[in-house]
Order: sequence, then C-alpha cells, then structure tokens
Amino acid sequence: MTRPPTAALRRVIDAADPVTGRLRGTPAQLAALVRQGLAFRHPRPPHDHFLTPAGHRIRETPACVPPEPAPAAPDSGVFVARTGDEEKPPDRGPGRAREVHSAWQGLLELRRMTNPDASTDRPCGWERAHLVQAAALALEAAGQRPAGGGEEGYRVRETPQPEAVAVYAGTADDLRACASALERSGWQAGEYTEPRTRRRYLLASPRRV
Repeated sequence: MTRPPTAALRRVIDAADPVTGRLRGTPAQLAALVRQGLAFRHPRPPHDHFLTPAGHRIRETPACVPPEPAPAAPDSGVFVARTGDEEKPPDRGPGRAREVHSAWQGLLELRRMTNPDASTDRPCGWERAHLVQAAALALEAAGQRPAGGGEEGYRVRETPQPEAVAVYAGTADDLRACASALERSGWQAGEYTEPRTRRRYLLASPRRV
C-alpha cells in the first residue's frame, strides 16, 4: 500500500491548479510525487509536472492530518464549475466571467498537453473522469446561464450511462443552445424525452474523434 504523502507534499497537491492539475513545488517535492505515482513530468518543454488520476483523488479527499501552517496566498480559492443545482443564484459579474474564462483556457491547455495529437477541440482524460464538472464548464464558458437560487438555466446531472451526462434547460430553445455550445466544445449531444415526465433533455458525452 502506498504511503500517504507528507504534509509538505499534501500542500503541493492541494495547491495544484484545480482544472489542469499543474503542480508547483521544489524539484525534490515534485520528484517525490512522481515516485509515489501521484504526479508525472510532461515530456514536452517546459516539462511541467501534473497530477495523475491518483493525485487528483488525493486532492479531492480530505487530509487525514492537520496541515502545517503556510503563508496565505492571494486568490487561493478553488474554481468550481456551476452545474445548476446550487442553492444560491449564479454570480453573473465580471469577476466570475474572468474565472470561467481562465478555467476554460486552462482546460484547453490541458487538452493540448495530454491528448496524443495535441488537439484542443476534443475532450481529454480529465474531462472523462469529471464529466459533470467538464460539461458545466463548457456550457458556462460558452455563455450559457446555469440555474440556481430559483433562477432558470441549464442543469448538468450524472447518468447511469458511462461517459454521459444529462443536461436540462428551461425552454426548447435553451436546450438547443446548450447542445450547440457542447458540440462546439468537443462534445456530442442528442435530444431525448423522459418517458414518464415527457421532459426533454440532452444526453451528452465527450467526443473521441
């Protein structure tokens, strides 16, 4: 069984970019994470280090030991894509727009670095492992409005099907707009009807080719 990372290594993991998993740390810390299978060194210059799926799982699991004190860093908040099921109304201000734009650009860079052909128009492994968050980010980055706090908008939800999410929207036009946004972002989306409620929804999955 792999030994849990030390408090110092855990801080490096926790500080990784929430979208790309890019790491910042000393050479010794990064090498230690690679040895433990929690990070990998990208083969292309500038040879940055990124979390592996195991590293992402560590990052998403609460630490078992209290972290050591660390200097406060500005803008240390973690970006979270809005799925439409949040209780509070969505923030539509310029600050949120900048966060979404930055997260989307980071995701495109992750596609470029991790897709075998360096393609940015096709989802990458991180998106396939985080379907709801990835689809929600694609929608929000395309200008679609998430629901929440009693406001209408898109809602992205898990489905029993592998590599697929369900997307709901307020109107038929909104649903078609969401399908178009997802397709431009490298997803494939088909419109379906729930048998019992007759409600229309999209079944969307990351495109492979």
